[in-house]
Amino acid sequence: MIDKSSRWPFHYGWVIVLTGALTLFACLGLARFAFGMLLPAMREGLGLSYDQMGWTRTGNFVGYLVSVALAPLLIRHWRPRATMVFGLLLIALCMLGISICHGLLPVVFLYALVGVGSGFANIPVMVLVSHWFRRERRGRAAGMMVMGNGAAIIFSGILIPWLNRLLGPQGWRTGWLVLGLITLAAGLLAAVLVRNDPAEMGLEPVGRKVPLPTALVEEQREAGSGRILAQLGLLYHIFGATYMVYGTFIVTTMVVEFGFAEARAGMFWSWVGFFSLFSGVGFGTLSDRVGRRGGLGVVFAIQTLAYLLAGSAAGEAALLLSVMLYGLSAFAIPTIMAAAVGDYLGLARAPAAFSLITVFFAIGQALGPGAAGLAAEAAGSFTISFLAAAALTACGALLTLLLPPQGAKKGGRA
Repeated sequence: MIDKSSRWPFHYGWVIVLTGALTLFACLGLARFAFGMLLPAMREGLGLSYDQMGWTRTGNFVGYLVSVALAPLLIRHWRPRATMVFGLLLIALCMLGISICHGLLPVVFLYALVGVGSGFANIPVMVLVSHWFRRERRGRAAGMMVMGNGAAIIFSGILIPWLNRLLGPQGWRTGWLVLGLITLAAGLLAAVLVRNDPAEMGLEPVGRKVPLPTALVEEQREAGSGRILAQLGLLYHIFGATYMVYGTFIVTTMVVEFGFAEARAGMFWSWVGFFSLFSGVGFGTLSDRVGRRGGLGVVFAIQTLAYLLAGSAAGEAALLLSVMLYGLSAFAIPTIMAAAVGDYLGLARAPAAFSLITVFFAIGQALGPGAAGLAAEAAGSFTISFLAAAALTACGALLTLLLPPQGAKKGGRA
């Protein structure tokens, strides 16, 4: 094979990371997390209730669930690059459509298709980590990719309030228009830069090539069992059912229950984005060192505290600390999961395994916001929803103890 690496002063794997970060910026950071910033103005403009707000989000996650079930088939036939480009283009077109909607049903339909596109873009990106990086670098590489989510939260926390101040009640429509155009640009860039495998460029994956010890091979055989997949899936389900309750409703809680101005709530949301920039890299690197089990346990404990503080109504200081903790841990679990499937199952089974556990995740996030919206509609507050999320993540922290240990010192091309 011809070595094309001379075109670049660094390994092309880092170009994959950068493009992956931009893809996640669009397919999750904008398509999913900007929704929380757009929601208060959309609720007023379209006359939505709390439960309708929640089910709009749930429609998105049902679409995501459908796409993660279909993603392995598309990846097998189209390869990762074509699948992610298709997903990004679908998201862009649907965002542009939402900007001209005037009723609930079209918004639910189009936002469900945004969820479909999000899955088709997200799954291939995370699968590329196992192809382009060996075990000792996977956590860090996945963490750098998910920094795109944090950057998008900061961006939307600044852009959306500014548009609403500038354009008034119709600002949310322009917000969807701008987000759609950005996502379209991300799709075109991914089509140009992404490569499915280092072999396409005559390269080896990033990281040292170390033969797998016998003990690790046995560990992977154990990890390939249905039991381990079920454990990872359950943990990902808990994460999905809880983190988007916070991501969907914390801005509305600030505005409606704490009396924040939209711009002030946007500033707090931007802090989520700032702290989340360190989430994936920090906890991904931690899990490279202490193992995936220990990393997951720490993250679930931090999220439990964040949700308890949000549900305590103890004041602005508690809310700010909650935002900081949520941001620091927001994207750590997807980062660790992307690395864990390669570690436990090996490269060949990683795409199907990651898609399977993401089905658990998608079911959780399809149910969580809708249930939280119904509870808030009945109680007149999101307090009970945040406290329920804290109880679930506390269970998640305990369940991580059932995973087999996997030390960071073992490694290689898994």
